[in-house]
Parts: sequence; structure tokens; C-alpha cells
Amino acid sequence: MGKRDYQPNPRTQQTLEDLDKFLEFCRDYGYRFNEGDLYNFKAYAWQQYNKFSSGKNAKNMWDEDSRRLAGAR
Repeated sequence: MGKRDYQPNPRTQQTLEDLDKFLEFCRDYGYRFNEGDLYNFKAYAWQQYNKFSSGKNAKNMWDEDSRRLAGAR
């Protein structure tokens, strides 16, 4: 009998890749990262990530926060 090869689940691999991409988006655009927001369409960060991944403009929270701290609205 031979040794069994380890075959990773492709759905699990895709989920982990999506989680890494979502983490990088949250860092770059200034959103709070929560693993529970992955695939949650009610979460604002996930909505913005979907806009970003489809090629539309997502709101950059770093710019929004810098304007608020500067006193301009």
C-alpha cells in the first residue's frame, strides 16, 4: 500500500485567498478588519471590497479620516 497524498480542498484554498485579499484591502483603504465580515453582504467593509474587486471606486477611509481630523467636512 502506498502513502496517501494530501489533497487540499479547493473551496478552503479559495476562502483563505479571499481572506488574504480582504485583509490587504482593509489595510490599504483603512477599514476595520473582521474575519466574520468575509462574504457578509451586510458589512460595509465587504460591500466596499466588492466594489473595489469589480473595478469601481471604493471609499478610502484614510482620506475621510484625514479630512475629519483637519476640520473640513
